[in-house]
Amino acid sequence: MRAKIVIIEDEPDLLELLEYRLASEYDVTGFLSPKRVQAFLDEEGADLLIVDRNLKGWEGSEFVQELRRQGYDLPVIFLSAKDSAKDIEEGFLRGCDDYVTKPFNFTELLLRVKALLRRTKPQTQERLAYRDITLFPASFEAYIDKRKVLLTKLEFRLLLELVKNRCRTLSREYLLEHVWEDTKQERSVNVAIKRLKEKIDPDKTKNYIESVRGVGYKLC
Repeated sequence: MRAKIVIIEDEPDLLELLEYRLASEYDVTGFLSPKRVQAFLDEEGADLLIVDRNLKGWEGSEFVQELRRQGYDLPVIFLSAKDSAKDIEEGFLRGCDDYVTKPFNFTELLLRVKALLRRTKPQTQERLAYRDITLFPASFEAYIDKRKVLLTKLEFRLLLELVKNRCRTLSREYLLEHVWEDTKQERSVNVAIKRLKEKIDPDKTKNYIESVRGVGYKLC
């Protein structure tokens, strides 16, 4: 499977060139600003970010720093004209894994991309996020605002199904079909949802899951 790379670069010609040079080996998606990047990461995922620091109306390293704060752990390369020792140190402190200064050599950039993906992609696992919920399906790990929450496998699968279908109301019949492996009683869904709510929202302040009367449940 080809690695997915997201590039944030506000110079259209350079962005187009970067996309062209990387597209022969990777699935590449380019953005002129970070505005829609986080939503894209949540929906599509990525294996590597390449980010310019000098973006119109944005500081790229501050955007990456915020991603790190929210729990995004994908590797990041800064591609920037900010080339002083202080700038480079600041970039690493804000969350990058590599730093390439402009003007740059494309061959060197490609080698750095390959090296970083080689080091990180084997350990990368699918990550799904919604609001401050982060799920790692391969390990059945769930985090709320970076705090690990202990869920049973059934509870995890239930939350995972809701996150995957965040824009839909899921009927009890649908949940029984896609989440449950044995018991097929509608009341089992109600009980499991109640327990799940107690674990992910013990203070009842976040209201992640909404009951849709006569239909089922959805994320809100």
